[in-house]
This record gives sequence, structure tokens and C-alpha cells, in this order.
Amino acid sequence: MAKPHKHAGSICFVLTVLALLGAIVGIMRSSPLIAIVLLLPTAIYEVYRTEGESTKWASRLLLLLLAAEIVLIVGNISFNLADFLGSSEKLVAGYVVPLGDVKVVGPAVMAVLAVILFTRTRGRYTRWLAAIIFFSAFAILYALDPVIFETLVRFGVEEGLERIR
Repeated sequence: MAKPHKHAGSICFVLTVLALLGAIVGIMRSSPLIAIVLLLPTAIYEVYRTEGESTKWASRLLLLLLAAEIVLIVGNISFNLADFLGSSEKLVAGYVVPLGDVKVVGPAVMAVLAVILFTRTRGRYTRWLAAIIFFSAFAILYALDPVIFETLVRFGVEEGLERIR
């Protein structure tokens, strides 16, 4: 059954402002934690709004990833996934995700999950929320490491150009 949407537009607008504020302050202060904390309400509302099987698991995994990112950042936990998994990249839902520090992989996977949510949902509000999460994931990544951000953007552009050819 479809979720009520009487106030969904207003809620999504407020969540957009919160996420934008989190992204701006997080980037300016090089503090991904601010961006993550201000993105949490969006992820929680996304979990509430999603209804399909694949979108439900994607939204729940997104929320779990945000919580894991908070733990990793607050606990100053760091380890290289590429060394652990013995590979420099992994295929996640048909998308290649470069591996590195576990804190940097989280936002990359969040962006992939947001794409899954955006493409597999019919609801305009759940798509709006997915777009907020997608762009916030890039802000979190930039706040974590601008050099890795640049590398991943270049990698994404090259991958996109390759698929066009």
C-alpha cells in the first residue's frame, strides 16, 4: 500500500535543506560527520517510504552504511579494503566500486544504492530522497578525502565514456 504523501513534499524539502547544509558545512570544515548526521533523517525517511523488495533492502542497507560510517569516523577506525579483499575494485549491483580505505568505500556504495533506489522506485518522493542521498554521498566523500573524490570522479567519467562507445 502506498505511503501517505500529504506532507511528503514539505518533508522532502526540509530534508533537502538539511542535507545541503550538512554538505556545505561538512566540506567547509572537512568534517564528513556533519554531513552524515544531517543526512540521517533523509535515510530514515527513505526507509519509511520504500515499499518494494529491492528498494526496501537498498534503503535499509543505506541506513546501516551511514551508521557504520559514524562508528568508523568517531572511532577513528581505518583499514584498507583493497588489501583485505585482495582486489582494487569490486562489482556492486552492476557498478564497479574502487576499493581503498573503508571510510571512503562507504559513500561510494551509498551512491550506488541511491542509484538503485532512484531507478527501481516509482514514487516521486522516494526518488527525491534518493537524489538527496546520491549528491550527499559525493559531499561526504569529498569531505573525507578530496584527492580520492577527484580520482573516483575521473574513474566514473572514464567508465561512462567507455559505456557510451
